[in-house]
Amino acid sequence: MEKVFAEQFKALLEKYSDLLVGESGEETTEKVKAWALYTHIAKSMPALAKHWNELYPEAKEEMKTIINEIKLLNEQHRQSKNIQ
Repeated sequence: MEKVFAEQFKALLEKYSDLLVGESGEETTEKVKAWALYTHIAKSMPALAKHWNELYPEAKEEMKTIINEIKLLNEQHRQSKNIQ
């Protein structure tokens, strides 16, 4: 992957993270990226997601934690925008 593209795509992910949960730190952006990719896989290839969940139950639990964290951060971010 070209360096320029990689940097531009990173900027896209950071902006998406900021708009989704109100922050774009490296750790949060990585969680948003994992959440987005897993969600897409689960919707487009549910059998693959199910197989992965069965193969790696600890990773499945970590993904559940990430999904819940992203959901909570998104709800808090939306509420903070409604208050302003």
